[in-house]
Amino acid sequence: MAKTILSVDDSNSIRQMVSFTLKGAGYEVIEAADGQEGLDKAKAKTVDLVLTDQNMPRMDGITMIKALRAMPSYKSVPILMLTTESGDAMKGEGKAAGATGWIVKPFDPAKLLEVVKKVIG
Repeated sequence: MAKTILSVDDSNSIRQMVSFTLKGAGYEVIEAADGQEGLDKAKAKTVDLVLTDQNMPRMDGITMIKALRAMPSYKSVPILMLTTESGDAMKGEGKAAGATGWIVKPFDPAKLLEVVKKVIG
């Protein structure tokens, strides 16, 4: 049974790259273009991992993480921030919201897979 990953990013090219990388490794990928759509899709189907950008229209990544963490089904689901933001203050805010980890863009596909395997196998 393949593990399902929700990829949330307003950049179509980033979503395609994430999707291509993860599907190539045997994961199922659900895509969302912003935090609101990501939240809606996460409510429709509980996933094994959430990968989210921070800066997006409608709802940013940290706001979405807080909303997910408030749902019983997402209390322990790993959530990774995949973002250009690399400042310690933003990382601290992400951690406080419930982010499991942080990957800075541009990302290396091999590194992304390594982190994903670490958190969900």
